[in-house]
Amino acid sequence: MTILGYVLAFIVAIGVLVAVHEYGHFWMARRLGIRVLRFSIGFGRALWSRRGASGTEYVLAAIPLGGYVKLLDEREGPVDPAVLSQAYNRKPVWARILVLLAGPLANFLFAVAAYWVLFVAGVPALKPVVGEVAADSMAAQAGLRAGDEIVGVGSQDTSSREAAVLALLEELMKGSVINLRLRGTDGDTRSAELRPEGDRRELTEPGALLPGLGFEFWYPHIPARVGKVLPGSPAERAGLREGDEILEVDGQAVSDFEGLVSLVQPRPGQRLELSVLRDGDTIPVPVEVESQREGERLVGRIGLQPAPPADLPDGMRTLERHAPLSALARATEKTWNMSVLTVRMLWNVATGDVSVKNLSGPINIAEYAGFSARQGVLSFLSFLAVVSVSLFVLNLLPIPILDGGQIVFQLAELAKGSPLSDRAQAVGQQVGLFLLLVLMSFAFYNDLSRLFS
Repeated sequence: MTILGYVLAFIVAIGVLVAVHEYGHFWMARRLGIRVLRFSIGFGRALWSRRGASGTEYVLAAIPLGGYVKLLDEREGPVDPAVLSQAYNRKPVWARILVLLAGPLANFLFAVAAYWVLFVAGVPALKPVVGEVAADSMAAQAGLRAGDEIVGVGSQDTSSREAAVLALLEELMKGSVINLRLRGTDGDTRSAELRPEGDRRELTEPGALLPGLGFEFWYPHIPARVGKVLPGSPAERAGLREGDEILEVDGQAVSDFEGLVSLVQPRPGQRLELSVLRDGDTIPVPVEVESQREGERLVGRIGLQPAPPADLPDGMRTLERHAPLSALARATEKTWNMSVLTVRMLWNVATGDVSVKNLSGPINIAEYAGFSARQGVLSFLSFLAVVSVSLFVLNLLPIPILDGGQIVFQLAELAKGSPLSDRAQAVGQQVGLFLLLVLMSFAFYNDLSRLFS
């Protein structure tokens, strides 16, 4: 059931984002008087189809890994002279470019809408407060101390841990000293400089940034008390309930939730015997540990979230919530910043300055889809926003098989004064397919490495 849930979440995510992308092409083509022959979500055999009043065939196909909009085009077959004016190839270059841009732009606007919902609902987070600092590390040499709050990295303000990590990564890619603004436990603000040495690429590997810099964020003491049991999880199947306190795992005492995690994580796929305190009675609860991937490690999960710690200071929490109008501005800014960061990441991967291990394929994306879906609607919406930004950027790459490459063809036609030859376009498509296969090969390799590591 867990694998099925992940697969369904992946199909839903891809279906939604592909539908958004292709609807962008569809909408623009219709507005410019181009006849749309087919709007397909998925490839291969049609599972469902319906023909609209305008003559467009709407299709749900068997392979849910993409989609397409088929436009009337003389290059793909004979066209009735009566509708030649509605053919894609008969439209001016600017109109064809608008149709090509509309798909990626639809993904950008979807991400804006998703972030708008999140900012109106409120995005809870923890402040980027430094916890343990490793001795003789870069963080220690820079003067970071436990309890320091990272209020800025470079020119960016950092109100949450996510913002701090993304800003650190962005500064790391610039290849210079990383300037921090810190607020100490005494309330005073000071500056610090992180000076990464050696191969910075190692720090860009998944999960390596903070340990490589020499510090972790502060976390409170969290008791091993169940706050939430995730639906469909091993914990739910084992009968664990909210409020249960886990005392032992296979006879080993558990002092807090971190201790519970340390005993469960190294045992993916194993059966554990939990000793649970419930309503004053201690009862045994056997549970089958689920295997999940974390970076390149295979770790154990049972599907529990801890009860909120009673000793978490209110000053440690932050909630980003905006009124509808200001949320729109913040959502647009967030989407743009994520797009720019994605472009920088891809460029630095291509130049070798960022680890290629950051490329994810369908297996890893499916895992994230399933995990976020189990966390709730808002978490899944946040995941969709991130992937939609990635689709916006990737589809604009100047690779001939993608929208960006097709735009290059149109611009070449504009400069040349006539369409490129069939041979030139065919060679371009072959080069684009090769580059896309190389990119996908790295992504699949990373997925398989994580799967079998």
